[in-house]
Amino acid sequence: MGTATVGPRAASVFAISITPFDAEGRLDETAFRRHLQRLVAAGIGVYVGGGGSGEGFVLTPPERRRVLEIGAEELSGKVPFRSMGVETRSAEEMIEYARVAESVGVDAAQIYSLDLGHGHLPTDDEILEYLIDVLSATTVPTVLSTHQSVGYRIAVESITRVVDRFDHVVGVNSSHGDLAYLTALVDGVGNRVDVHVGGPLQALAALALGANGFLSSEANLAPRLCASVITAYEQGAGNELLPAFARLARLSMALYSQGGIRATKAVLNRLGLPGGYPRKPQLPVADATVDALMMVIDDLGLARLEGW
Repeated sequence: MGTATVGPRAASVFAISITPFDAEGRLDETAFRRHLQRLVAAGIGVYVGGGGSGEGFVLTPPERRRVLEIGAEELSGKVPFRSMGVETRSAEEMIEYARVAESVGVDAAQIYSLDLGHGHLPTDDEILEYLIDVLSATTVPTVLSTHQSVGYRIAVESITRVVDRFDHVVGVNSSHGDLAYLTALVDGVGNRVDVHVGGPLQALAALALGANGFLSSEANLAPRLCASVITAYEQGAGNELLPAFARLARLSMALYSQGGIRATKAVLNRLGLPGGYPRKPQLPVADATVDALMMVIDDLGLARLEGW
């Protein structure tokens, strides 16, 4: 489930896992394990410890390691298991995280885009040097991230040079709204490494262009729905693919309009599933918000597909 052929490699969807916390803001290891087990049952790959869905910025260094250790225990050998991490200020910071990820046995570690902070943007030369420094100091299979959160795109030429030089680069995650950029990226390196888009709204365009699939926060709530998009694509079943994608797109827009991962956790809790609470400074959404989202979820008919 959740894989299909795209060129020489498989199409896939990866869940960007939540990190459950209890009501006092402590890492809830039991809930985290139960949540990862749900994702395994749906048969999709998983990134853990991310800065958005995984609230990675509020994790302490020991917690970041612990999240990866739990991921290894619950995911390794069952589904693709990758570390995500957060945007970093320096190559040294990224190298340290990648080494921790390698030590726990991830299948691949994402290398986030450089974030200089205070609104400053790095030059193309500085970005390339950062990537070279990180990749020269690590051997774990790596996935490059070019993400709109830092306010720039990594030049396709730089990504191509890095892929040419380092054999342990296995993928690129592109989280931008520009399909021309995605097309250039797929054309530049898509025959050698996997390319995934961030979020489901570009999933069909990405697959049509030759990318491998998409990353999904929505998979925390509806992993089987996300996998069904890839399965329908694999089978060439347009009569199933388009309705599945439409349901996923509507779910995505509903969740993000009502608080994103805060809303996802609250809905999981309402369903009796392991979601937990956001950690401050993020706060839980109101009960009325969850009520409205439950109406959307009921309208989309997700309960039977997900087995709630």
